[in-house]
Amino acid sequence: MKKLLTLLVSVFVATTMSFAQAGQGGFGTVMEIIESSPDHQTLTAAINAAGLADALNGDGPFTVFAPNDAAFGALPPGVVDELLADPSGLLTEILLYHVVFGAAVESVQLEDGQMITTMNGGDITVMLFGGVFINETSEVIQADLIAGNGVVHVVNEVLLPPAPFTVWDVVQESEIHDILEAAVLAAGLDGALSDPDAELTLFAPTDEAFAALPDGLIDDLLADPSGLLTDILLYHVVGSVALSTDLSDGQMITTLNGADVTVTFDGGNVFINDAQVILADIVTDNGVVHVIDAVLVPAAPFTVWDVVQESEIHDIL
Repeated sequence: MKKLLTLLVSVFVATTMSFAQAGQGGFGTVMEIIESSPDHQTLTAAINAAGLADALNGDGPFTVFAPNDAAFGALPPGVVDELLADPSGLLTEILLYHVVFGAAVESVQLEDGQMITTMNGGDITVMLFGGVFINETSEVIQADLIAGNGVVHVVNEVLLPPAPFTVWDVVQESEIHDILEAAVLAAGLDGALSDPDAELTLFAPTDEAFAALPDGLIDDLLADPSGLLTDILLYHVVGSVALSTDLSDGQMITTLNGADVTVTFDGGNVFINDAQVILADIVTDNGVVHVIDAVLVPAAPFTVWDVVQESEIHDIL
């Protein structure tokens, strides 16, 4: 591609252009600027591995914040090799986080505090203090390499998209959901609740809600997490996003355990079965959490008494 870039440039100006001249002249594409740079071999390899080269050779316009080889070299040992080994996964997300589509944003257009949406859907933040920084720590060390389909800004640190904030993160960070957290971990459902591609609604009982169950029942359920505990937990999860504004009185919603919960409006309060929603609409990247004040128990085949009878503590009740 370096020979191809030279050939393209020679057609336009009849001379051989360097990387910097390509930026100044506005010839070629952002991809050709990147791959013609001796300081962007890792980025070039990553783009090719992820199959994004054709896109960056397209019409654009694009703005690319291009980490140099030193930036990739500053990542923990082995990370680059791991990313290249699975280019369709996290590598693609990281690369797209460096690309803005629809505008060629030159340095004079950047403003302090400006937020720019990238092609992976996440925002980057521009900060101006003694230079131009992206997300506080990645400095633009060479700006305004103008291509025919956009502009490239060289940065000295790889931009890492923020991890998705999931319904599982809500549970983990909450001070009133320790029992729910322990139950989800015991049942092995944390992976499902943390899946960034999922679309979930979680009705999350508080610790007080679990404490209202018969004495010893929680410990018994945790001792056999693949049985009743999993059924009960899945009865609190819906496989779609239902904000409070999506709920209606009398609505029946099918949960992931196959049974329905019923929504009831009463005097301005919202109930899921007999559990009141005490905090609604904690929105996450993969769904929404509604905090409830009682544990939901599937109406069939289980009641709370059925759960007690099937547990080890039924003999003492």
